Amino acid sequence: MPSLVFRLLGGVLCGLWLPIVAIAADRPNIVLVMADDMGWGQTGYYDHPRLQTPHLDAMASAGLRFDRFYAGAPNCSPTRATVMTGRTNDRTGVTNHGVPMRPQEITLPQILAEAGYRTGHFGKWHLNGLRGPGVPILKDDIRGPGPFGFETWLSVTNFFDMNPVMSRQGTFEEFTGDSSEIIVDEALQYIKKVGDGDAPFFVVIWYGTPHSPFVAFDKDKAAFGDLKKDSANHYGELVAMDRSIGTLRAGLRKLNVADNTLFWFCSDNGGLPKIQPDTVGGLRGFKGSVYEGGLRVPSIIEWPGGIAQPRVTSHPACTMDILPTVLDVADIRHDGGRPLDGVSLKRLLTEDLTTRPQPMGFRHTNRLALIDNDYKIVKPSGKSDKLELYNLKTDHAEATDLAKTEPAVFARMKRQLDAWNASVEQSVEGRDYPEGKVVPADPGPRQWAETDLYKPWYAKWKDRPEYRGRIK
Repeated sequence: MPSLVFRLLGGVLCGLWLPIVAIAADRPNIVLVMADDMGWGQTGYYDHPRLQTPHLDAMASAGLRFDRFYAGAPNCSPTRATVMTGRTNDRTGVTNHGVPMRPQEITLPQILAEAGYRTGHFGKWHLNGLRGPGVPILKDDIRGPGPFGFETWLSVTNFFDMNPVMSRQGTFEEFTGDSSEIIVDEALQYIKKVGDGDAPFFVVIWYGTPHSPFVAFDKDKAAFGDLKKDSANHYGELVAMDRSIGTLRAGLRKLNVADNTLFWFCSDNGGLPKIQPDTVGGLRGFKGSVYEGGLRVPSIIEWPGGIAQPRVTSHPACTMDILPTVLDVADIRHDGGRPLDGVSLKRLLTEDLTTRPQPMGFRHTNRLALIDNDYKIVKPSGKSDKLELYNLKTDHAEATDLAKTEPAVFARMKRQLDAWNASVEQSVEGRDYPEGKVVPADPGPRQWAETDLYKPWYAKWKDRPEYRGRIK
């Protein structure tokens, strides 16, 4: 295949943009997979006391396993925005769950599609500003997967479980079975369709598992019969999800695309507090917290053609790194003229790196955290300006606040945090965009059942098990 070259022709105008890209002939396929509410400790390879994840364990043994990988935010929509843009969530307008991403953002699938990739999204979207249990995305939603760069999508607005109703480019379809297995099967069908062509593919699979409502097959929760109902079903969902990971890995091999496919797995935020046994592996905090338990998540990259030596790394990395890493390994040069918060991890795939070149910042509902290699400064409460300092190398449970005992480090970290936060404030105001403001204005989150567009469907869906009692 000949090399393709695109030149810089401009920035963003009303959501339209033209990138700088230069791509090599032999480009890898990319598969991004994300669990929903899976905690850092919920894998077999971390010796979870009850859960076995043989397929994730096999993936970890064959690839690069991250011990210090961070979701971009401590809940779902914000982290998804960081994956799509390489920018912290508040820059994109996604300040909390169910808050929409701005159409002015430049996304990874848009860049890859311009560079010749086939693009597909399967599963949870949650970037179009609709709260409540997941429902099919409408065809003309300006914040759906299509306008943000996916040519093919089978998606729902939010969490989804057994027997889901999903939207295939705006056409609603009912499915039977476990949601994780359904979207992996659909993604493999798409990969089979496009994998024989000249163009590489970019496939995003975003599970609704193990998010509530917790529903699992009897066979999958059988090993957890002594646990409370929600915990048993939660872990049963993870069993099914792990099985679907095995299906995906086997499918890539069967289709003869595994060697040239970078397969990246992670979760969207830390584990849940009311599920037992422990979901966060002894870390402090849970989903919703900017302590480690809310941000640190399991992550693995498997790429037989790109990772020669399987290993475990303690190098700090985050979901903001996904976009620059994917563009780097695909040899795509892009300058969107706006701040990125991630860095390329391409070198980490083939060599050990000692230090991260720039800190990782996190901002969520007036809480802040910034990690600079071993140290982390935290503003854990939205109601207080108190800052705390931790050495994660010696204290991954964040038990000892060093703010007073290491004043020089604390002062340096506070300066870094303040500078980064000021930069984010500029983005929040829309200063990154050519218009110098947010266009159209952020609509904020809405319950889908309260919108005029979904009212015709309310009566039909309100008694479905996944919606009953959860529609406001």
